[in-house]
Amino acid sequence: MTTPEPADRVLARASLAEGDPTGWFDQLYTAAARGEAEVPWTRGRPNPDLAAWARPGEGRRALVVGSALGDDSELLSAHGWAVTGFDVAPTAVAAARDRFPRSTVDYVVADLLNPPSAWHRAFDLVVEIMNIQAMPRDFRPAALTSLASFLAPGGTAIVSEVAEENQDMANWQSPPWPFSRSEVESVAQDGVRLVSLDTVRDGARYWATFTR
Repeated sequence: MTTPEPADRVLARASLAEGDPTGWFDQLYTAAARGEAEVPWTRGRPNPDLAAWARPGEGRRALVVGSALGDDSELLSAHGWAVTGFDVAPTAVAAARDRFPRSTVDYVVADLLNPPSAWHRAFDLVVEIMNIQAMPRDFRPAALTSLASFLAPGGTAIVSEVAEENQDMANWQSPPWPFSRSEVESVAQDGVRLVSLDTVRDGARYWATFTR
């Protein structure tokens, strides 16, 4: 008996075949809510690398890309950041609000490929952890341009993705699709500059910081 292919890969392949790089996210969250699938990136706790980095926010504005069920957003909120967490999947946003009914986080539905104009250079902290890597490379330049545009002068952007250089790409099963080092570095555009680029988790992931 063969093992069924994970729902995220099946849905992603169908969505991408229709030219939609993000539509499958809400389909996956909806299927998970019905108990028919698992969302592989939800763990019920904040990303440990972000938890290790966390700094006092002192009321400054933070944006969490692909906020999912809210764990990273709530972590930053607890450290004093005024957090906006956004996801392209309405089901994920509703679930985050239900999980944290007393939260001060502003959970909103938004698309990284077509973000609100009010977010332009509006955030002192921008966090992107393993979301853009779910998009094929053809869509990444536009996503990374949006990401850079959110960062306010003097702010910090954090970008963490699976590192291509330390993966067996010949046998890689996707999504997600790992990042090259040059792709991560390309966040440095329109006045944004790279501060540091390291690997974590025994070289499996990039951890990069940027400022404007």
